[in-house]
Amino acid sequence: MQDLKNKKAIITGGSRGLGKATAIAFAKEGIDVAVTGRNEKALQTTVKELQEIGVKATYAVFDIGNYDEVQQHIKTLVTDLGGLDILVNNAGMAAFGTLNEMPVEQWSQIIQTNVMGMYYVTKEVLPYLIEQNHGEIINVSSTAGLSGNASTSAYSASKFAVIGMSESLMKEVRKNNIRVCTLTPSTIATDMAVDLGIADKESEDSVLQPEDFAQLIVAGLKLPKRAMLKSAALWSTNP
Repeated sequence: MQDLKNKKAIITGGSRGLGKATAIAFAKEGIDVAVTGRNEKALQTTVKELQEIGVKATYAVFDIGNYDEVQQHIKTLVTDLGGLDILVNNAGMAAFGTLNEMPVEQWSQIIQTNVMGMYYVTKEVLPYLIEQNHGEIINVSSTAGLSGNASTSAYSASKFAVIGMSESLMKEVRKNNIRVCTLTPSTIATDMAVDLGIADKESEDSVLQPEDFAQLIVAGLKLPKRAMLKSAALWSTNP
């Protein structure tokens, strides 16, 4: 198993939920972490927690759906970290409504954030990983990207797109010793899921927790370089 100590990671959407849990799990492995998001106070709180664990931590406030902002801040974060080994594309948004009822602007925003945002960040990170001839990219999709349901057309469309983009990228960069993993978790008790009314944060014994997701990512990164976790679906044991 690989030792992850002193690796450098960027986690988008790292101030809460899956992103924050992953950042904390990384810090416990000795990984220096940069987290991104749009809530500066929450990012500052997360960075303080990471620093207390004993790693270098930093943050940047920007919208991943804005390419100009992505270009500016990714470059700064890589410089601040002193390099980059791992990218976790976690930032995203969700909203539910029928195809006909959801406003066009909201439908478009979900695609812009979940698909174009992931594309923008990956596009800016990739040259660093290719130049050093190694790296890890973890792209967070969803079970909604495997099967559409009523009232999830925008979210499912975005997460189906993430899977296609991620799998294509994986085949492009294997020759550069870059491992690309696509994750499709089912419902996890994040703040977003609770706000949407699809998870109960109090039901820890029956609902997946962000820490479960973080453990899966760490386990995949620790695999020997000859092995790659191409994709994984994380489900609760309770139906």
